[in-house]
Amino acid sequence: MIAEQYFEDYTIGFSRRSFGRTITEADIVLHAGQTGDFFPHHMDAEWCATQDFKQRMAHGTLVFSVGIGMTASTINPRAMSYGYDRLRFLKPVFIGDTITVSATIKEKRDHPKRRGFGVVVEAIEIVNQRNEPALVCEHLYLVERRRPAPA
Repeated sequence: MIAEQYFEDYTIGFSRRSFGRTITEADIVLHAGQTGDFFPHHMDAEWCATQDFKQRMAHGTLVFSVGIGMTASTINPRAMSYGYDRLRFLKPVFIGDTITVSATIKEKRDHPKRRGFGVVVEAIEIVNQRNEPALVCEHLYLVERRRPAPA
């Protein structure tokens, strides 16, 4: 779906929520193969049984990647991802956990160098099936303005 929005069209406080997605063993194995992260926390069920969490956990980068992908439901030709700030892994996600993502427009600001663009900051929260926060971050978008900001 294409949803064209300029910087001026974004509203602070606007929020959206994804559907759920269950993290599987296959997700973890595939992510380990793609990243080279085969640490026992993700791959060794026997070793994990001796640790505090008692089970294998998803890579934080897997939870981040899947969660951000779950927010990518529309294409805005006037915006592009500008990066991520304040990324924190708050709680592990285990095989069989279902995550959902909320994204809320937190801030809008001028771009310091590009008058034709602004920066929109979206607060991301990924929660498990018990509504416990697993990951938070800020997603920054570089968004075209209808008219350049005053000099």
